[in-house]
Amino acid sequence: MRKAMLLTILMLMAARIVADGGPNEAKPYPRISEEAFKARLPFFDYDKGIPLEGRVVRDWRRDDELRQKFVFRGAQGFLVPGYIEFPNKASRPCPLVLLLHGWSGSKEMWFDGRENHGNEMRDALLGAGFAVMGLDAATHGERANEIDYQHVNPFDDPKAPTRRNYFTISEIVVQTVKDYRRSLDYMAERGDVDMGRIGLVGYSMGGMDAFYLLPVEPRIKTAVACVPPLYSGGYGPVSPIDYTWGARGKSLLMLMGLKDEMYDAGKVNASYAQYIESKESKIIWYDRGHDLKSDYVPDALEWIKTKL
Repeated sequence: MRKAMLLTILMLMAARIVADGGPNEAKPYPRISEEAFKARLPFFDYDKGIPLEGRVVRDWRRDDELRQKFVFRGAQGFLVPGYIEFPNKASRPCPLVLLLHGWSGSKEMWFDGRENHGNEMRDALLGAGFAVMGLDAATHGERANEIDYQHVNPFDDPKAPTRRNYFTISEIVVQTVKDYRRSLDYMAERGDVDMGRIGLVGYSMGGMDAFYLLPVEPRIKTAVACVPPLYSGGYGPVSPIDYTWGARGKSLLMLMGLKDEMYDAGKVNASYAQYIESKESKIIWYDRGHDLKSDYVPDALEWIKTKL
């Protein structure tokens, strides 16, 4: 038994590398000017006068924890579906952690699936007394009707109908950020969430969303960004590196994989040091690829517990 425990500890230590022992530094990724960054922030504004029409459409218990499925009206008129789950016997209002899924995923990543160990992250947060809430990003999951039920990764299928109103990555990002801001308006209406204690855990695309939300959404007090592709030249006005102007000084933990092929680890480390690092931030490197396995869960949980 002792040998097994020692082996587990050694494996975890090998997988987790703190920033001081991270990748060799290179030049940081380039980014736009601060003036250009500020000019982009209005992209994420929305009309607060649009009725939310929020309502619970189903509720059920899972291991004595209350889960609800809800919908509300997004800023573009689409109905946005989401889940919220409350920990067993927790007093209301509860602190809340938003869970943001990755590209081509859905809210089920956190609530019913095992992708990226999202269910373990959700269970850990619930066990620590946090409520959790996740939406389907624009065009994802139950919102596939927004792109005629095509998959978000387009492919050549001769039997598929001609696509109409296909969203660009920028449009998906901007709409999703607005939707999460609207979801907080709905949470405020409900009254069972502590609006002064709201955090965020995002994976991949969801980690990118942290860089857009932190500058524009003051109700989010802390964020954990897991393996975000920090520099995305093809994303136009939503390359996350450009939003690091709004991340410095904010409570932000970045959890990154040394072997992730979606970014250059050296450039990410240099970008963090030059653009983001402050007494409120931290970066942790793992000896992993884009899939951090379950290694990230305790680090993300500890950050949320400390900051919220």
